[in-house]
Amino acid sequence: MAEPQELERDGRPELLVLRALKLGDLLVAVPALRALRAAYPEHRILYAAQAWLRPVLELTGSVDNLLPTHGLDVPVALAPGRVEIAVNLHGNGPESRGRLEVLQPAVRIGHQAPGWNGPEWLEGVHERERWARLLQWHGIDADPLDYRLNKPEVPSPCPGAAVLHVGAAYGSRLWPAERFAAVARELASQGHRILFTGSAAERPRAQAVADLAGLGPESVVAGTLSLAEFAASIAEAAVVISVDTGAAHLASAYARPSVVIFGPAPVGVWGPPPGPHTVLTDESLRLGDTFAADPDPALLAVSAEDVLAAVAQLPVATPSASAAGPALAAPPVPGAEA
Repeated sequence: MAEPQELERDGRPELLVLRALKLGDLLVAVPALRALRAAYPEHRILYAAQAWLRPVLELTGSVDNLLPTHGLDVPVALAPGRVEIAVNLHGNGPESRGRLEVLQPAVRIGHQAPGWNGPEWLEGVHERERWARLLQWHGIDADPLDYRLNKPEVPSPCPGAAVLHVGAAYGSRLWPAERFAAVARELASQGHRILFTGSAAERPRAQAVADLAGLGPESVVAGTLSLAEFAASIAEAAVVISVDTGAAHLASAYARPSVVIFGPAPVGVWGPPPGPHTVLTDESLRLGDTFAADPDPALLAVSAEDVLAAVAQLPVATPSASAAGPALAAPPVPGAEA
């Protein structure tokens, strides 16, 4: 594998944020990114993460460049001594610290660890709170509720749709397809246009749910949207229904009414902020194994009727007659992970 090319300098001092994770991880770090932007207006802020996140990273309005970094399995593509400030928003393990230490920054911002000054790492802290607390300890004003995103410039493929994001990265978060289908069928009967979103890998599952719901293939846009279009579909949704995944965090970022079905992840760490969002789970049954192949019992405790009752209690716009009917599919483009 070829070594990645180092990003050219632009004359400004540089601040590097390491968080080489996925979409939801980026979205809960937005308050910290906003705080860093305000604290270091003259710095060029770099964000080390997977390249596909770039369209949403741009919507934070806080970062100058994404530095493509697959994960902690690869070095950060910067020369030692170049970065003035390194911020560890990835975690507090020796792997993430080590990737930053080799860059020899003048200033390290992270949690308490050998060679690092900072607050003690606490378990059970909400992710938005964790990173805001970290920066506050280092003298940087941070508001954990400053999490909103700018809207994408691209339009939604179906403004006002009921968006059902039926996939997840791991089997532990897969709510049964027939339950998603029951929810979609009932919402469609109420006049809502249904939009099934997801990555290219999740498209077969989305198509299967649409078939079970009696909805046509035109309602399935999983695997056909760019990441910016996916964000737009959430930003302009009437309601978003998903498990605890990137779609749920986008619904929070745009204050769209949402129902989030939780399984292995603790709500207290990953749940939505205050707003038109309802969490459904049974934490007394939670096993908590994110990487398990089978759905977590906490997730399976949630019925389709539970979801529909939750939707009925949210400020969801009543579909108009002109909005009824199936969604129009977007032209196929390479899918983006969500």
